[in-house]
Amino acid sequence: MVAKAKKTLVIVESPAKAKKIQSFLGPGYEVLASYGHVRDLPSKAAEIPEKFKKEAWSNLGVNVEQDYEPLYVIPKDKKDRVKQLRDSLKNADELLIATDEDREGESIGWHLIELLKPKVPVRRMVFAEITKDAIQRAINDTRELDENLVAAQETRRVLDRLYGYTLSPLLWKKIARGLSAGRVQSVAVRMLVERELERAAFRSGSYWDLAANLKSGESTPFDAALQTVGGRKIASGKDFDETTGQLKTDANVLLLDEAAATELRERIEKSDWSVAEVETRDQKRNPYPPFTTSTLQQEANRKLSLSARQTMQIAQKLYEEGHITYMRTDSVSLSNEAVSAIRRTIDKRYGHDYLSPQTRTFSGKSKNAQEAHEAIRPAGTAMQTAKELGLSGGQAKLYDLVWKRSVACQMAEARLKFQTVTIKADDAEFRATGRHVEFPGFFRAYVEGSDDPEAALDDTESALPPLSQGDQLNVEELKALPHETKPPARFTEASLVRRLEAEGIGRPSTYASIIGTVQDRGYVEKQGSQLVPTFTAVAVNRLLQQHFPDLVDYSFTADMEQKLDDISNGDKNRLPYLNRFYSGPSGIDQQVKSKEEGIDPRTACTLKLDNLDPDVRIGRYGPFFEVQSDGERVTASIPNHIAPADLTEEMAEKLIREKKEGPKSLGAHPEEGLPIYIKNGPYGPYVQLGDITEETPKPKRSGIPKSINPEEVDLETAIKLLGLPRRLGHHPDTGKVVNVGIGPYGPYVLHDRKYGSFDKKTHTFEYDGESYNIFNVTLDAACEMLRQSKSRGPAKPLRELGEHPEDKKPVGIFEGRYGSYVKHGRTNATLPKDRDIKEVTLEEAVTMLNEKAAKKGTKKKGAKKKATKKKAAKKKSAKKKT
Repeated sequence: MVAKAKKTLVIVESPAKAKKIQSFLGPGYEVLASYGHVRDLPSKAAEIPEKFKKEAWSNLGVNVEQDYEPLYVIPKDKKDRVKQLRDSLKNADELLIATDEDREGESIGWHLIELLKPKVPVRRMVFAEITKDAIQRAINDTRELDENLVAAQETRRVLDRLYGYTLSPLLWKKIARGLSAGRVQSVAVRMLVERELERAAFRSGSYWDLAANLKSGESTPFDAALQTVGGRKIASGKDFDETTGQLKTDANVLLLDEAAATELRERIEKSDWSVAEVETRDQKRNPYPPFTTSTLQQEANRKLSLSARQTMQIAQKLYEEGHITYMRTDSVSLSNEAVSAIRRTIDKRYGHDYLSPQTRTFSGKSKNAQEAHEAIRPAGTAMQTAKELGLSGGQAKLYDLVWKRSVACQMAEARLKFQTVTIKADDAEFRATGRHVEFPGFFRAYVEGSDDPEAALDDTESALPPLSQGDQLNVEELKALPHETKPPARFTEASLVRRLEAEGIGRPSTYASIIGTVQDRGYVEKQGSQLVPTFTAVAVNRLLQQHFPDLVDYSFTADMEQKLDDISNGDKNRLPYLNRFYSGPSGIDQQVKSKEEGIDPRTACTLKLDNLDPDVRIGRYGPFFEVQSDGERVTASIPNHIAPADLTEEMAEKLIREKKEGPKSLGAHPEEGLPIYIKNGPYGPYVQLGDITEETPKPKRSGIPKSINPEEVDLETAIKLLGLPRRLGHHPDTGKVVNVGIGPYGPYVLHDRKYGSFDKKTHTFEYDGESYNIFNVTLDAACEMLRQSKSRGPAKPLRELGEHPEDKKPVGIFEGRYGSYVKHGRTNATLPKDRDIKEVTLEEAVTMLNEKAAKKGTKKKGAKKKATKKKAAKKKSAKKKT
């Protein structure tokens, strides 16, 4: 009798990881994906089992009456997967749990064991990179499941559920439906709002100084800035009070206005200029540690303009394809094997002089480094570049960043020489500074970016010409320059991540989802790289700070994080902590119940900002001003693109005045005979043809581009705007129509679903020596614009699934900005990031699309339309019979 071949079942989270690991293992192994968590707390009422629905705690998904026992359910889309795993386990002699080595991965492993109830030996397999050597080592060096990590993840999940599901309903009642509160999310919103309110309270101060362009003999000219006059320091931005715009009372400086600066320039321009003092100092710069999750997110945002979410998605793919080590880590340490590989690479690619004499080691500040992983680095020991690996697009750029930072950390220090030259001109003193890179060292591989776009990078060369004390200088140019102090900068994703980490709030692995959530909930809008809080965010933050200050307190939230770490380390028990947080006398449940009645919805939705006299109200359709005029209530919408700190008294008066006066009529349309109005809406000013009536509930409108001043729009311009989109002709290559129009993102030309854009600032396009705009653009210019456009027309599906059973239109899988999604008509449904697109069925896609359509209310609409057709068919049939 032939002995049955032994088989080991290995379970990982994602199909990409499963495929890669399977290629390293022999036929005795079957590697399958769980597609992330196989169980979770119920996300909606329909998922709550019938026997628990009558329980008072069922809506929380946590039994607060019985040791905070979580109510775990298998989501509908995971049931088939669980069955497949069970079936495979029946034929296995051993089970290896090979999920990620962190709290989430440990938790997924625990849930798998709880659900599958294996009767064969179970081992926990861990690895930080997906290479053949690492996988073989991991199989030979397994461990037991870490119950402390499981407890910490479960406590975190329960805590977040209790926080969000207790506070969010309060926000729905008092401010608006769809809002949410979160343990870290709400604190992040507080940071953003406080910065915005600082900007609103900011008052600009103005000052003048002098800038000189000087030359010594035949050397290269250099710049110098005024420092003192008559021994007194000249006022600069830091000497002004940010809330008054005036000089600080303790500032012992000389404030120059335009007249004084001009008089000083005229007085000293013809005087003798000479070098009074030359100082030089040497400085050494050591390389930065290799990337952690947060530093990778920050640098990718600064250098590649990637959001935290995009960075983590790309890093996930790089990890699963075996190119980088695990990307969720707080650790800056590297293995001996990695350090040796990096040092060999430096010696080979840059030369021995660029290699650090001693091995560099790094230690992080984190008290609980993410389960002792390595820092993020290229996987394996080959240290191949992105080009050598054949990477392209975003993967190549992010991998290149990781490769350079990893290599730089073992390179020699950079040596710089700084020069400071003091220059005398009569009783005025100027200063010139320069720097020279004596030896680039690690700069050859990597230079860290800066949050300040105006800041010079470390390797910037700006050396002064050779200068000595007593050298006479010639004035090439001397200018009096005005300055205004600037408000504190808004957060970018990079600076917000850095601030959260500095405060000890949240964990780097969660920052991407936090920043994504605050945008999805309407608390933040991105303007360029800036994270701009909305009026809704201001209202929500004020309510939470006034009534639940502890829950959005920085130190309180950081302390919560530390307690979760203590639980993961086995130093604390979860029950006493959860009891204090939720059920105690000052617990969140009692706080909400005792304060709910005292919170007036109207007060919660009314904002009194320091920089404005009229109240701002949060309404169903956005923010608006509300004032009393002649005993009547007057409201005026605030355009969506205006941030709270950017609103001024003048803007408010203008919007309210225009609302009182009603829309401005420019005259009648010569063909339609209807009046043309200029109006303001949430998306800015626009022109409208005719009035809103029962017969015409949606009159024709056209937005006014930012390049056109609404106050300068006349009847002729308005008619042209209402004539958009306008046909320019047929494209010479395809014969298809080319149109010009205005969309949400500004003016465009369109051909065969491919867009061409005008210049973002001027809304013009230069072609053949002429400047074109939306009104005079020609077919030839439009075709050239389309040729230069990066738009590639309609996206092609990654995979076609077939026809939708209702309307027979195609259903496909597409790649989007935030991952893969299924599409049917105008309905899109996001696929879980770990779902293998090759395994998605048409039936599964249709179910997801129907659920998405039902949420948006489109499913019922379609069903109604179909029913109407059936009724019409029955009536027609009845007539024939008659």
